[in-house]
Amino acid sequence: MIGLVVKVISNQFYVKVDKKIILCTQRGILKHAKNLPLVGDLVVIDSKKQVIEKILPRKNMIIRPNVSNIDQAIIVTSLKNPDFSTNLLDKLLVQLEINKIKPIICLTKKDLLTNSEFLNYQDTLKYYQKIGYIVLENTEIKEILKLLKNKITVFIGQTGSGKSTLLNKLFPSLNLKTGEISLALGRGKHTTRVIEIIEIDDIKVLDTPGFSALSFLAYDLENVKQAFIEFANFPCLYKDCNHDKEEECLVKQAVRDGKILESRYLNYLNFKKEFTERK
Repeated sequence: MIGLVVKVISNQFYVKVDKKIILCTQRGILKHAKNLPLVGDLVVIDSKKQVIEKILPRKNMIIRPNVSNIDQAIIVTSLKNPDFSTNLLDKLLVQLEINKIKPIICLTKKDLLTNSEFLNYQDTLKYYQKIGYIVLENTEIKEILKLLKNKITVFIGQTGSGKSTLLNKLFPSLNLKTGEISLALGRGKHTTRVIEIIEIDDIKVLDTPGFSALSFLAYDLENVKQAFIEFANFPCLYKDCNHDKEEECLVKQAVRDGKILESRYLNYLNFKKEFTERK
């Protein structure tokens, strides 16, 4: 019998088969292999013993939050408290691009900015739109709901960015718990404790625990380069160009010409350095 893992709490796995939820454990061989089922996994279960016997192949997965088989991700991006960070945004975009998960950027807390403060971000936000990303504000409820139909969507972002608040706006019946910002730390208090697929009509969404920092995953360096999608518009003479110390690098020239956002390029160099140090 095949089912969908819709929630994980400790070593208990909530598996949906048709319209029924079966609370399962996992076979000892899976535990021994440290191959834990994730929310979003399709699994083979023994419904009588209530045991997960096998995890079916995943089309993708991301770490922190630990989820799989995702169609798209809403990156809930706070403009203030916590402050907007291109470094964190680009880390998430790289992770999603590598795993072939469509990213959608959703801005929150614009109301906390003055007009002049928001103007400081406009060029940066327009750049992300220019290179192909959807950028919305959390007040654009109808537009967001259209994007969610017939998709499995994970909501991710920094702690305190407003993920649960946004989900409550989209689906008022959820009444998810929301938290306040810690003024001392400038970070949000964790309000989401578990990862769970929430199904409403033809929409499947995941609210995930937030985080205060994100360690960059050491993917293959070539994949990291390709995840900066605009770099492909400036093909270098040498295919193995790392866009760093090479003198005739067209990506570096595009940065100097203002065709590539400088913060994106600097983030790429930081990620490359972190990758090299880990390796």
